[in-house]
Amino acid sequence: MFKNRYLLIFLLAATASFGQIGGKYTYQFLNLVTSPRQAALGGKLVTLYDYDVNQAIYNPATINPEMSNQLSANYGSYFGEVTYGTAAYAYTYDRHVQTFHMGVNYVNYGDFEGYDEMGTKTGTFSGSEIALSFGYAYNIPYTDIHIGANAKLISSTLESYNSIGAAVDIGGIYIDEDNDINIGLAVRNIGTQLTTYAGTNEPLPLEVIAGISQEVENVPIRWHVTLENLQQWNIAFSNPNRATEDLEGNVTKEKVSFFNNALRHVILGAELFPGKSFNIRAGYNFRRSAELSITDKRSFSGISAGFSVRFNKLRFDYSYSRYTLAASTSLFGVMINLQ
Repeated sequence: MFKNRYLLIFLLAATASFGQIGGKYTYQFLNLVTSPRQAALGGKLVTLYDYDVNQAIYNPATINPEMSNQLSANYGSYFGEVTYGTAAYAYTYDRHVQTFHMGVNYVNYGDFEGYDEMGTKTGTFSGSEIALSFGYAYNIPYTDIHIGANAKLISSTLESYNSIGAAVDIGGIYIDEDNDINIGLAVRNIGTQLTTYAGTNEPLPLEVIAGISQEVENVPIRWHVTLENLQQWNIAFSNPNRATEDLEGNVTKEKVSFFNNALRHVILGAELFPGKSFNIRAGYNFRRSAELSITDKRSFSGISAGFSVRFNKLRFDYSYSRYTLAASTSLFGVMINLQ
């Protein structure tokens, strides 16, 4: 039974985030959802605490012995020629030292045609970015609270420009085994550029995420509620396609209400038969729906779904995410138990 104290803990975790001044960020690929399970459940979950070695990339506090000797690789095609993916592995040294986690996150932007200021073709160029991470989690003695951190080294190459950066993720998760409730909080991409592209230091895409999930008693389903971008309250913008014009030519911009802006922080997800050999997943991202849906057309933006199948020590994951009428993404993943 869901008790008031869990709701209170969750709300306190959400309000503990701080404001972030808006601006442009570098290394935006760090916030791509590259795990099929994450993508199918709407993205950015911080409360999965099980075998899934990919989860530690989003919340290092979820690193646990059940991930030990799990090796995963994920691949997806974004838009155009852009491809991206991750690989992750965890190893438990012993019950005292507990579990270490290693991960890699990359994106390849494909080939582009280059032109000079006179419009003369100069040849083709490409771009790619990669981040290597090393993580560790620790169970606070005599509590159900786990804390963890990832250290990341980032490399970015865009045409002839290069940049190197460093960042850390910190996270925490509270596990209530009696009620099958998990409450998580993660602060991601705290860091800086070590070398810049052209002499200008740019901030990293810091993000604060909180979440809660519960496996329902007597029903084989786990629901998830995630609050994203808590470092900045106002994340809405007026869509010019939704502006109205009266008979006198006066244009009225779309007004985003308090409730509408609040919803854009929310991601919902559900997993049927969690932990079984076969499970089905679905999610809904309110922000993606609000920003990418087309006026007067049903595009189903924000909806995602997927499934997982396990054959002995091999698990296959797939997800489909709807962005617009013209663009959707699929992610494929394989996880191998090396034990």
